[in-house]
Amino acid sequence: MLELWAYAFGIMYSPGPVNLLGLHGGIHGRTKQNIPYFVGVAAAMFILFVTMNLIGGSLVTQSSLPYFSVLGCGYIFYIAYKLLRATVTLTGHDNEEYLTFKDGLILQLLNPKGLIATLPIVTIQFPAAGIHGTSSVFWIAVLSMLAFGAPTSYSLIGSLLGRRIEQPMYFRVFNIVMALLLVFVAFEIGYQHVYLPWFG
Repeated sequence: MLELWAYAFGIMYSPGPVNLLGLHGGIHGRTKQNIPYFVGVAAAMFILFVTMNLIGGSLVTQSSLPYFSVLGCGYIFYIAYKLLRATVTLTGHDNEEYLTFKDGLILQLLNPKGLIATLPIVTIQFPAAGIHGTSSVFWIAVLSMLAFGAPTSYSLIGSLLGRRIEQPMYFRVFNIVMALLLVFVAFEIGYQHVYLPWFG
């Protein structure tokens, strides 16, 4: 059981597009407003866990993962574009809308990291821990709450950092850095899960 939690925590709380957007929102003082986004992330993980638990590896196979990855990369590029286009005001806040439930849901459903997190847990680690049938629903709910906590914790850390920043220019620089990090993440996902399977 310890291995299950270590794996889940490690993959959910490591930097990725979902958590980077949580950090970005926190820096801009939007932790409270972005709660629907965090709920969307948790809902997506719940859907992924239940789906993977019911059908196992028959949906996400080596041949289908690149297609999910292409969609995920496209959405990450779109979010990065929105960050680059945002203009920062004198209050340090930009003109972006708050992240929504739909943003969190779509991003996490299309995030290959979410698929990679859920599949081994339900197909290998659940059976090894003796988790079957209806008891798995309880543990899926607990893991989904853990998924809610990942971008939320990044956002809280970001809000602590954001309070120390006074110049709007720094917020603009941070937007650009976050956008570039998202582009890097998208390229890394594309290389690992699209380029190598198809052309490597």
